[in-house]
Amino acid sequence: MKNLNDYPLWTAIVTPMNTDSSVDYEAFEKILKEQEAAGVAVVILGSTGEALNLNKDECKKVLEFGLGLNLSVPVMTGIGGFNQKETLEYVTYLNSLKGLDAYLVVTPLYAKPGEFGQTQWFKAILDLAVRPCMLYNVPGRTGVKMNFNAVKNLADHKNFWAIKEASGSVEDFKKYGDAAPKARMYSGDDGMVPDFQPHKCVGLVSVAANAWPVETKAYVQKTIAGKLSAAEADLWRVSCDTLFIAANPVPVKNLMHVQGKIKTNVLRAPLHHMDLADNTPVLDADKKVKLWYKENL
Repeated sequence: MKNLNDYPLWTAIVTPMNTDSSVDYEAFEKILKEQEAAGVAVVILGSTGEALNLNKDECKKVLEFGLGLNLSVPVMTGIGGFNQKETLEYVTYLNSLKGLDAYLVVTPLYAKPGEFGQTQWFKAILDLAVRPCMLYNVPGRTGVKMNFNAVKNLADHKNFWAIKEASGSVEDFKKYGDAAPKARMYSGDDGMVPDFQPHKCVGLVSVAANAWPVETKAYVQKTIAGKLSAAEADLWRVSCDTLFIAANPVPVKNLMHVQGKIKTNVLRAPLHHMDLADNTPVLDADKKVKLWYKENL
């Protein structure tokens, strides 16, 4: 039995594509095994994995392929949408899979529900789920923040395990922690782990770790231990920010392609690799992060 709490770093895995935008399973296996070798837990089909740009049959194939590798690290998968009936049908499917360890449950998309709508949405998923759930606040994508009262209403649910906070707000991070004292708090912003560390942050769900798995793990471990210097925090903040100069995962896929981790930097429409006009900041960050890791071995 994998202990989810033993993993302070979870990588929100990209879904590599061939030139025709079909899934490149050879590269997918390679990057998953790189994460396993680094001792990093993985999230398959989160927003970084372009889950909403794939159809449900593709999502099932991607997830089942990843689970078929029998990784030694925990595997979480994303649950997101706006149609409750379809979402619950998908949860029922997920419940049937072997080797899956947790669910990442995002605030409903587009509809912008309030306390009661969110409470009902999350509770229906938590009630049906057979695995621990991490509730996910990312208002930049959903159009509304996860409601604090909804979180408080669900705080004692047996399947409510953790929160991923990706609004960029230290104050909101603290409020979610107060609303659900038993939930484990994870940063959803790579560069903000040092800001969240004093407020019960136990880890990171990361984009950067796709490109820098061992480096990001070292950064998170050092930060959670309270040993990261202010200068190091600035280096990581600036470096991670370069991965968001275009829509995620455009920059990180570009970098992984340059690194040779994936064969193309192709994305599924409506995302497009040409939306990264200049990858110089990303490549500069790559050099700085690798030098930092070399100096901190």
